[in-house]
Amino acid sequence: MRIIALDVHRSFAQTAILENGKLRDAGKIDLEYSRLLRFARKLKPDDEIVIEATGNTSAIVRALLPFVGRVVIANPILVRAIAWAKVKTDKIDAAVLAKLHASGFLPEVWLPDEETEARRRVVAERTQLVSQMTRLKNRIQSVLHANLIPPYKGVLFSQRGRAWLQAQPLAEDQRRVIVRHAGELDRLGAELAEVDKSLAQAALEEPGSNAS
Repeated sequence: MRIIALDVHRSFAQTAILENGKLRDAGKIDLEYSRLLRFARKLKPDDEIVIEATGNTSAIVRALLPFVGRVVIANPILVRAIAWAKVKTDKIDAAVLAKLHASGFLPEVWLPDEETEARRRVVAERTQLVSQMTRLKNRIQSVLHANLIPPYKGVLFSQRGRAWLQAQPLAEDQRRVIVRHAGELDRLGAELAEVDKSLAQAALEEPGSNAS
């Protein structure tokens, strides 16, 4: 059995192979899908791949998994805590991963299935939309504050609140800012509604849900 460790970067991975107690540098792999598959086809069914959890880990794991016996995902923070070194290079990092796995000290993390990953992406998208909308609302409030306009006592971004906004005595450039931000709020709100709809539908389709 070989242990093949990948020190992953944005566009390449440095590899190290541990076989029969001997560690060797195996060069770099371009992390472009077709080239990664070319590398995968050279692997053996009993090989074990070791890779740290990064932004593109899931895609790499799913490309390599059909060709090897196992893919192990390491917790990068714990790896650094265990194997701290003054000198750090890509080759050293790959070698550390291989050695830790061989010795049984590699801190592993769980890789979610594709459905869970997709759900996480949708939730992350929703969080971003809400964050963007909050920033826009704060900017509108800051324009009102800068012009000594007291806060609206109802829901500012309701239909009545929008009418109240339109009636405020503002300079033309300030009014344009509010109109632009309000328009962007409407657009993001429509996107948020679609995301919420997809999340609700997914929840209803969950096994064990009470949906009829």
